[in-house]
Amino acid sequence: MTTIIQKTSPRATSLFVPELVYFEPAALDYPKGQRILEWVKERNVPYQMTTSHNRITNLPGDTELEQYKISKRTLVVGIRKTLKFDTSKPSAEYAMPLATGCMGHCHYCYLQTTLGAKPYIRVYVNIDDILDAARKYIDERSPEITRFEAACTSDPIGLEHLTGSLADAITFMADQPLGRLRFVTKFHHVDSLLPLRHNGNTRIRFSVNADYVIKNFEPATSRFHERIEAAGKIGRAGYPLGFIIAPIIWYDGWQEGYGELLKKLAAELPAEATRDLTFELIQHRFTKTAKTIIEKRYPKSKLEMEEEKRKKKWGRWGQHKYVYPDEQAEALREFITERIFTHFPESRIEYFT
Repeated sequence: MTTIIQKTSPRATSLFVPELVYFEPAALDYPKGQRILEWVKERNVPYQMTTSHNRITNLPGDTELEQYKISKRTLVVGIRKTLKFDTSKPSAEYAMPLATGCMGHCHYCYLQTTLGAKPYIRVYVNIDDILDAARKYIDERSPEITRFEAACTSDPIGLEHLTGSLADAITFMADQPLGRLRFVTKFHHVDSLLPLRHNGNTRIRFSVNADYVIKNFEPATSRFHERIEAAGKIGRAGYPLGFIIAPIIWYDGWQEGYGELLKKLAAELPAEATRDLTFELIQHRFTKTAKTIIEKRYPKSKLEMEEEKRKKKWGRWGQHKYVYPDEQAEALREFITERIFTHFPESRIEYFT
C-alpha cells in the first residue's frame, strides 16, 4: 500500500504533531512504520522503543490530569494483532480498526471511558492485514453489502498526514462491489483524499453541532466553518457526504442554536455536496463512570450531567446510561428533523438515538 505523508504548510499548521512517540519493534518491519519514523526524525520529535503499548507507564506529569494531557499528545506506532472486528451498530456492520485514540479534547466523548487510563493515540501499520480481514468479512456476508466504520475508536482524519491509512482503505474499498467504508471527523484536513479513486463506496461524514456545543465542549478540533469548507470539497470530489449532529444537547437556547446550525449548512454547502446527503442524530448521554472521569479531566466543564434530570437506560456494555427523558428527546428529534427536511428535502435521516 502507498502511504502519503503530507509536508506541513502554512494552511496545515494545526495538523497534529505528537510531543512523544513510542514504536513497537514489529512496527518497523512495515513500510508505513518506517515512513512514520522518518517523519518523526525530520521534525526532531522525541521517540523511543517499547515492547508493547501496555508497558507505557512512565508518562511525565505530576498529577493524573497532567499525565492525561500529555498522553493526548503521545503517539504509539504498532501493529494490530487482533483482526476480529467489533460490531458497529447502527452506523455499520463492523468497525475497521485503523487507529485508537484522538487528539481532540471533546468533554463528552465516549473514548474517555473506553480508553481508560491510557488515552494515548495508537496507529496500526499492518494495513494490508486489516484490509485482508475486511475482505473476508465482505465475502462471508455476500451477496449482502457490508459496511465498515473507520472512526469508532479515533478520528482518522486527524492522523491521515502521518499514516495514509484512510487513503489505503478508500482505494481498497473502491474495488469492492459489496463493501462500503464510512468514517466521521471533526477535522478539516481532507485535501489528500480528494484525488483518490473511490467509486462512491466511501461515505465521509462530518460531526457538526450548535455553536454553543462546539465552543464549550470541543477543544482542539477544527472550527465549524473549516469543517463545512472541507465538506464542500468532499462533495465536489464525488464522495457520498453525511453529517452527524452529536451530541445533541438540551441547553438554554437550543432551538435557536440548532436552527442556526442547519441554516448555515444550507447556506454554505455547494449544491453538488447535498446530493445523497445523510444525517445521523445522537442525543447526549453519559454513564456514572464517564461522569467521574470527565469531572476529573475537565473540572471546569459546563457539561450538564445530573442523573435526576435524565432517563436511565440500559447500555450495551453492561452499564446504565443517562439520556434525556422521552418528552425532551422527542422535542429535540422533532425540531431538528423538521429543520433538516426544510433545508435538505431530499436528504435522509439514518437514525435518532
